[in-house]
Amino acid sequence: MGKNYQSLKIDRSEITPKSLYLSRRDFMRSAALTAGAAALAACAPRATESNAGSSAPVDPVNTYTDELGNPANTFQQITNYNNYYEFTTNPQGVARLAADFQTSPWEVKVYGLVNKPKTYSVEELNQLFKPEERIYRMRCVEGWSLVIPWLGFPLSRLLEAVEPTAQATHVRFETIFAPDEMPGMKSLGYPWPYQEGLRLDEANNDLTILATGMYGGELPPQNGGGIRLVVPWKYGFKSAKALVNIELVDYQPDTLWNAIAPNEYGFYSNVNPNVDHPRWSQATERRIGETDRRLTLMFNGYEDQVAHLYEGMDLQENY
Repeated sequence: MGKNYQSLKIDRSEITPKSLYLSRRDFMRSAALTAGAAALAACAPRATESNAGSSAPVDPVNTYTDELGNPANTFQQITNYNNYYEFTTNPQGVARLAADFQTSPWEVKVYGLVNKPKTYSVEELNQLFKPEERIYRMRCVEGWSLVIPWLGFPLSRLLEAVEPTAQATHVRFETIFAPDEMPGMKSLGYPWPYQEGLRLDEANNDLTILATGMYGGELPPQNGGGIRLVVPWKYGFKSAKALVNIELVDYQPDTLWNAIAPNEYGFYSNVNPNVDHPRWSQATERRIGETDRRLTLMFNGYEDQVAHLYEGMDLQENY
C-alpha cells in the first residue's frame, strides 16, 4: 500500500533452537498434564477481583517478556483460561474437555488460487520453516488479555511456497469439524466449522504466524493444537485454532462471528480502544492474573507494524 514497514524484529537470542525445542517437549508435556489438573483462581476474571496485589503468579520456567517489558503469563494461566466454543463456552472448562483431543498427527491443506497446492503435516512445516519464539500480547474481545510465548513461523513463508496467483486477494481459514470429540460443536447456534479470513496483505505481514507450539514446547489442544493462526493486533477470535484448510480466494470470506452478529463483530476486528463493542467498552482490559485494569493499546500495541495496512480506511466503519 505504498509504504514498506518492517514488522517487529525478533532478536536471535530470543529464537529457540530446534534442538532446544525438541529437548523441552517431554518436560512441557509433563507440565501440561500437571497444569491441566486444575485452573488457577487467578485465571478467572471474577475470581481475581478479590485477590490482593496485581502481579501474575511466578512460573518457574517463565523467563519471557514482550517488547514492552510485560512478563508472559504463566503456563498454567495460558492453558487453563481459553475461549474455545468447539469444546465449551466456559473458558475454565476447555482444558478438561480437550485433554484427550488428538493433535498428532495433524495435516493442513493449502489450496485455492495458488500455483502449488499441497497438504502439509505439522512435522513437515516445522522442518521447512524453522519455528521461532514470538512473545505476543493477546487481547480478547471480551476485555481480558494474556502475554503468550508462541513457537511458530510467519504465514508469509508458507504462502510464498504455494505461490498465490495474481487473482488472490484474501486467505480463508477453516478449522476441524469433529463434533464427536468437540462437544460444543453439537450446538445448533453456531455455523460450524469455524471459519476466519484475512486480506492477503494482512496474512503476509511478518507479525502473522502459524503457531505449532508455545512456552518452549508443543501446542496444547486447548490452545489450538495441532496448528493455529496468531494475528496479535486483532481480537483473539481472529486467530483460528486447529486449522485444517487454508484457501486463497478472490473475495472477502465469511467469518463465523461476523455471520452470527455482524453488528458486533466486523471482518477486520482490529484491537481498537476507540471503538466499543455494542455491549461493553474496549478502552481498558484486564490481564489474566492481575486485579487492576490497564489501558488498551491501539492495534494491541503493534501500531508501528500494521497501521499502514489501513491507511485511508475509516476504522469506525471498518471495525
